[in-house]
Amino acid sequence: MQTTIDKESSTNIIIICSTVDMAGQNIKAHLLSLREWRRLELPPGIIEVLSEVYESGNFRIVEVNIHHIYLENIDEKLKKAGFPCDLIIFASKHRSADGRRLLTSHFTGNPGSADFGGNPGELAKAAPFALRSILLSMSEMAGDIGYDVSMESTHHGPSDLNVPSVYAEIGSSESEWVDTAAGDIVARAILAVEQVKCPVAIGFGGGHYAARQTNLIFSSDVTFGHNFPNYQIQNVDGAMFRQAVERSGADLVYCDRKSMSSGDRKKISDLADSSGLELLRESDIREMRGVHWDDFRIFLHKVKEHDILGQVKFSEGIRKRLGEVALTGSGMDAMSAITVRVDQELIKLVKSVDIAALKNVLQNSNIVYFELEDATVSNVFFTFWKQDAEDFLTFLVNECIKILKGRYDTEYVFDENVLYITDDRFNPDLARKMGVPPGPMFGKLANGESVTIDGRTIGPEMVRERTKKSFVLNNAIL
Repeated sequence: MQTTIDKESSTNIIIICSTVDMAGQNIKAHLLSLREWRRLELPPGIIEVLSEVYESGNFRIVEVNIHHIYLENIDEKLKKAGFPCDLIIFASKHRSADGRRLLTSHFTGNPGSADFGGNPGELAKAAPFALRSILLSMSEMAGDIGYDVSMESTHHGPSDLNVPSVYAEIGSSESEWVDTAAGDIVARAILAVEQVKCPVAIGFGGGHYAARQTNLIFSSDVTFGHNFPNYQIQNVDGAMFRQAVERSGADLVYCDRKSMSSGDRKKISDLADSSGLELLRESDIREMRGVHWDDFRIFLHKVKEHDILGQVKFSEGIRKRLGEVALTGSGMDAMSAITVRVDQELIKLVKSVDIAALKNVLQNSNIVYFELEDATVSNVFFTFWKQDAEDFLTFLVNECIKILKGRYDTEYVFDENVLYITDDRFNPDLARKMGVPPGPMFGKLANGESVTIDGRTIGPEMVRERTKKSFVLNNAIL
């Protein structure tokens, strides 16, 4: 369940269908069957291509007699005709030579030339929350009829729309366009559309169908605005990047890094830096689950102060804690963040004993931590609450000692804040003095096995050395 949602009030939605679009007519027929509609009188002269208008609650179906990719300025024309709206959904077809049974959603605009409607170098205003809602709804219903569901990258007209808009489509050939089961699913997804707020990314990389971006919509708390596949990145300069951010209402930037050249990755990284937007990895986006974007950014920046490549991790405890504060953010700012620094030698020693156990401890705490480039964890942690910081410090030290006791004799003197570690280790010098040659026999002795030399049995306890170390735990809450 999302914990960052903020459902907007009811909006006036216009669904545009075309008489020359078979899939649009299929979807329209199901729209009309799913609700009670009344047919409206058409205003004369303002929109010459207007065919029919139906109304039901906050929805209107507007049918036109040309293909809607050429409906430039249709939002203003609808307003002048007495049909203002807050969202436009185009019910249409998707054409593809591969014949995939596919339901899609996407935004319109032309990063480069305008070969199919619209203007070159122009993007329509996107409706990222509607896109997410439509894709999720279609995905829930499409499995039983054998259709895939995908977000498409930005393409074709109309491109000059200032009202948020999105396409909902049936693909990929005539047999799918007239499939009544597909028409019913898309119609239901349109009528169920919700404007549920979440972080918005602009996307780069991959193919036209934006597979990784689609998967992130299905598996995380983000949605996407305009998306540029690899073949369009050549058209993305500073002006196009800024237009995509503005027309999407973007909070962040995502790159399908594995599909992109190093040059394109650097280009997008530089553009993101110049815009002040976060360029997040897939793992970062997944980590946002249940965390408000404002809070996530605060802790992400704290991590980057310590390690630019560090990956922020939220324990289940702090996810719950942040969720209890407010669904729309904790109200905290960067100055509210508290840093807990745990003795570096203690964490290093525990990692050498059982890194998996340490990560499990952290996931069951109430703190934000981060992983280093080698996938181990840092000794620096964060929270918003001082009492949580104090409780965590006590908890982590105790749990670290439990892990260490699995390998060492361990004693912690609380009043002195001193940890004593006693270790019995294989000493190769002792083994040599007893005539054991280096090699496999060293390995056996180190693993606790006895060896035989010239009829003499040498036990592992005979070549072990007992050492005792002590160190003061250098912990701090800042």
